[in-house]
Amino acid sequence: MIAKRMVSITILTCLLVALSFFIYSCYTMSTGSYTGGKDRVALLRIEGIITSGEGMGGMFGISGAYSDSIVSTLRKVVEDSNIKALVIRVNSPGGSAAASEEIFNAIMEVKAAGKPVVVSMADTAASGGYFISAPADVIYANATTLTGSIGVIFQAISLEGLFDKFGIDMRTLKAGEHKDIGSPYRPMTDEEKALLQVMIDETHQVFIEYVAKGRKMEVEAVRKLANGDVWTGKQAKEIGMVDELGGLRDAILKAGQLAGISGEPVIEELGKTNLLDQLLGIETKAPDLLSADKLQLIAQFLYLQPMLLDKRVTQLYR
Repeated sequence: MIAKRMVSITILTCLLVALSFFIYSCYTMSTGSYTGGKDRVALLRIEGIITSGEGMGGMFGISGAYSDSIVSTLRKVVEDSNIKALVIRVNSPGGSAAASEEIFNAIMEVKAAGKPVVVSMADTAASGGYFISAPADVIYANATTLTGSIGVIFQAISLEGLFDKFGIDMRTLKAGEHKDIGSPYRPMTDEEKALLQVMIDETHQVFIEYVAKGRKMEVEAVRKLANGDVWTGKQAKEIGMVDELGGLRDAILKAGQLAGISGEPVIEELGKTNLLDQLLGIETKAPDLLSADKLQLIAQFLYLQPMLLDKRVTQLYR
């Protein structure tokens, strides 16, 4: 009997702790990541492979920089009159050209709304990572940041030799001459290589033009640098592809200065900012029927309950 009661109390305690965790996480989301102040600088972190779509990271999916989510967040920056400037912390080796283009255009909309944009490059801001950094008013990088890599790549694996070794024959039925272009089961023809090269060159040209637009440079000047080279932050500054050497705090202070905010700017961090969001890979929202104050009180109450239960159990079995 006593053992069953102990198990029940333990289960109830675990449930209360879990519920407390959820409510507190919602509370932190509802109150925001800044305290006091009206005019503020927004901070958006773009980390991982740049990919199209909403995505679902955390422990239930693959984390990354999903263009739909990022563009949606950037539109909120445009609409929020209290956000006076934006700092984007980029830590990405690149990814989808189309997703990078969408993010670039959304950043341009923030600038068009009269809000300065400052990029802070972390470990890596290369290829698509540089693509999305280019439209910033000011780009900061650490001396050891890896950036650049303005180029486009397409790779296709060949399994012909392996299949021949094991006597495997792949048979393909298709409608459309080039439907299986890039297939790993057969050699690529010269015509197919030429077709793919045209696509790669065209994408490269778009990349160059966007960088030139963002950096306010001549297209031909960018083309001379767009050979796929990777630069350190120090090298990038020397060739004019990065504006300043410094870290995230330097970028935040610069954004505040450009926005005309005196003193230390108030920061609002955007995106997945609480622990529950990080675990689930999504942005959670507080229930509409509960205010932030009520959520805080509930969280505090639930936090105390397990301790009270433990105390009662200890007294019961002394």
